[in-house]
Amino acid sequence: MLRALEDLVDTLFDFGDPDRVGGWEPVGDRVMGGVSTGRLETGPGGLAVFHGEVLLANGGGFASVRSGPGAFDLSRHAGLLVEARGDGRTYRLSVRTDPWFDAVAYQARFTTRAGERAVHRLPFDAFRATWRGRPVPGAPPLDPSRICAFGIRIGEGQAGAFRLELAAIRAWRRPG
Repeated sequence: MLRALEDLVDTLFDFGDPDRVGGWEPVGDRVMGGVSTGRLETGPGGLAVFHGEVLLANGGGFASVRSGPGAFDLSRHAGLLVEARGDGRTYRLSVRTDPWFDAVAYQARFTTRAGERAVHRLPFDAFRATWRGRPVPGAPPLDPSRICAFGIRIGEGQAGAFRLELAAIRAWRRPG
């Protein structure tokens, strides 16, 4: 899908590799009393499937999965690409610059079209600082050289079953 940009793109997560899927853990609204579910599993055709159900009961309303910690110096890159087949819902790609479980996350939204595989382009300046899904006023902008974890999240009142099939997460380099 990205052949024209191949020399400017670095693959961070190729979800066709089952070992890359197993390192992602669910983090849901149960931490605040909610009852939503969500998990990432190996799916058909070299895709990983993030699926579950968002329930608004008990003050909940989100589901997410998070990669294990790592070191991703993306200072030479302009942003991230999410290649996925969606269900018509809006998701957030999260990145963290601190390894702590409850640290600030930087999130950017992308909206899918039901049944359509697409590459969602998320420039680093589109990522906004959040803590537990809420904006963090006055937070510094995302520093791509410090990224240490990734996540996918659904929430924002989108109750019901969801399914996002992920092919890859990549970073695109600035030309030159």
